[in-house]
Amino acid sequence: MTLTFEADPAVDQALTDGILALWTDVSNAGGAVGFVPPVTSEEIRPSLIQHFANMAKGTQRLVVGRGEDGEVAATAFISFNSHRLMTHWVWLYTVMVHPRHQGKGYGRDLMAAVEHTARTAPGFEAIEAIRLGVRGGTGVDGFYAKAGYQEVGRVPGAIRVAPGDDRDDITMVLPLT
Repeated sequence: MTLTFEADPAVDQALTDGILALWTDVSNAGGAVGFVPPVTSEEIRPSLIQHFANMAKGTQRLVVGRGEDGEVAATAFISFNSHRLMTHWVWLYTVMVHPRHQGKGYGRDLMAAVEHTARTAPGFEAIEAIRLGVRGGTGVDGFYAKAGYQEVGRVPGAIRVAPGDDRDDITMVLPLT
């Protein structure tokens, strides 16, 4: 199976349900996407609704990867900066590949689709870099490094996953110019 990637898909019930299921499964598998297990889709729904509201305002874009059956298998949200001194770079949030697809190269494909979108899609003409935050202790900083992202900052213990389990907040950047 291969994934087909699309930027700015139409938001409908199938997309909403697909992202909720993906986000829930990724979170419950231990993925560092804003929640800690156990979590339900109803706990995640307000965060997804906020992403959709930002998309409607034009401050955020979505890249989604679907399997041959149309199932949502991967996502990444790209957020524009509103601060006038920082409009030349974007943030990347909620980067997910379904746990059953781990190890198939879909994460690399998703990151390539995000980079392609940031380099070529309308509205990104002035974007010079993609920035993302990574939860330390997960090993995904190595994955992002292989995708060309460079670690540019680290705040020790800034993310509290649970009492006594503090993780570093790692900032990584992919220059586009």
